[in-house]
Amino acid sequence: MKLIFLGTNGWYDTAATGNAVCALVRTKRWDIVLDAGNGLYKLDRYVDGTKPVFILLSHYHLDHIAGLHTIVKFRLKKGLTICGQKGARGVLKRFIARPFTVPLEKLPYPVRILELPSEAGELPFRAETLPLVHADPVLGFRLGLEGKTLAYCTDTGYCPNALKLARKADLLITECAHGPGESNPVWPHFNPDTAGRLAAEAGAKRLVMTHFSADRYRTMADRANAMRIARKVFPRAEAARDGLELTI
Repeated sequence: MKLIFLGTNGWYDTAATGNAVCALVRTKRWDIVLDAGNGLYKLDRYVDGTKPVFILLSHYHLDHIAGLHTIVKFRLKKGLTICGQKGARGVLKRFIARPFTVPLEKLPYPVRILELPSEAGELPFRAETLPLVHADPVLGFRLGLEGKTLAYCTDTGYCPNALKLARKADLLITECAHGPGESNPVWPHFNPDTAGRLAAEAGAKRLVMTHFSADRYRTMADRANAMRIARKVFPRAEAARDGLELTI
């Protein structure tokens, strides 16, 4: 099973650090996309449409959904399923529509929308979701794939549900939008230390940080520093970059 980061920025794209947040999990039976920031446009470099594709949306801030504008260029022969929190059908049918972009019903392949957690049973793989702590409602994910557990916690402050999702995960993906030592209870996010602490307390095997806020992490050296800080708490921490590929 492969994990490929298509976009690793939070908030906006930059020439120095890449596109807004999006990651691809390639399994034998499915291609699963975590969030749909502008990095989503690269999906067809890795996915040919011969397997069903699933997009899991943590929430609807624009840096997590703007890439949905590009899905019209894909040729997903086995179809696309977009999963989001309660109310996803209403939000996505307004957003993936005129006058913003090509409407869902005009795409060149079938698309369905599932609302989680109520319709998680319709997914062909195990997916647990829990609400996280942010300025707007956010879902975190815990996926069971090919005998491995992957946890995805983005746009959140440190909270009990993030710890539950991360417990004993083979791979934990967290955000790292805040800079070192930064916190803001009005706009909760992780910083490098809290990301490392979550991984350590959860007993995760591996941590990869992504969703680096573009205004705080302006260079890859800034991300390398974040990785050094996280490793003081959790030695198996890494900082993602666009194009990074990992084997799970």
